[in-house]
Amino acid sequence: MKYDLAVTIDKASGFCFGVVYAIDMAEDILDNEDYLYCLGDIVHNDEEVKRLTDKGLRIIDHEQLQGLHKEKVLIRAHGEAPSTYELALKNELTLIDASCPVVLKLQNRIKNSYDDDEQILIFGKHGHAEVIGLQGQTDGKAIVFQDIAELDKVELPAKFTLYSQTTKSTDKFYAIKDELINRGYDVKANDTICRQVSNRYGDLEKFVANFDKILFVSGKKSSNGKVLYDVCKKYNDNSYFLSNVSEIDMSWFAPNDKVGICGATSTPMWLMEEVKAFLLHH
Repeated sequence: MKYDLAVTIDKASGFCFGVVYAIDMAEDILDNEDYLYCLGDIVHNDEEVKRLTDKGLRIIDHEQLQGLHKEKVLIRAHGEAPSTYELALKNELTLIDASCPVVLKLQNRIKNSYDDDEQILIFGKHGHAEVIGLQGQTDGKAIVFQDIAELDKVELPAKFTLYSQTTKSTDKFYAIKDELINRGYDVKANDTICRQVSNRYGDLEKFVANFDKILFVSGKKSSNGKVLYDVCKKYNDNSYFLSNVSEIDMSWFAPNDKVGICGATSTPMWLMEEVKAFLLHH
């Protein structure tokens, strides 16, 4: 059966500047050298990680970093805790620092709050690379929560400063802030969500309204992918989440459907192009 789908890729989707910056740095080095170490996945997208590891990128974790000496190591856009920089000095590692400027600014603000003896809460995903780097600015003292229900079990100080991981949902952040104020806490709230991410909500809302079906392409590990997929689903019920072409199910479509393809800030454009090519051949 021929579907004759009309397929459009969302022009505003794809890498944010922090990811572009990190990948450009990695590729520049790999053009001249056989390999480059990278601390953690350079981007939360398995397909893009594979493309780069095929070029010589070697992904390592913090444990493996301890055994490295006199090597070059890339710090990805998510940023790192101060302990990583201390270890690099000790092991004579050359750090290629591609930490996103938005994340660095946030790390700095959290560190200043901590130095001023403020109690700090961070709305973010437990164990997420960026959040570990943020918590590191407070010697691990900040309270991290990804859902307000978690705070029911925690004895909170009467007064505290609230921050957010840069890729969280703005609506959720403000709802949490209001709820904490309603509970009687003295909250100094800092909206530290990246505008390149939050501006996509409005763009996506408009984009997805034009199509019969939406394919949202993202890595399963992407925090930002989850947030943006929820936006798609909210404004177009026929939205499907997939990580690569093999997950496409043609039974989702009817002949002549108008299909929109969009993705996270960690989704490479080539992957969305691949999805489009696959659909046009069916």
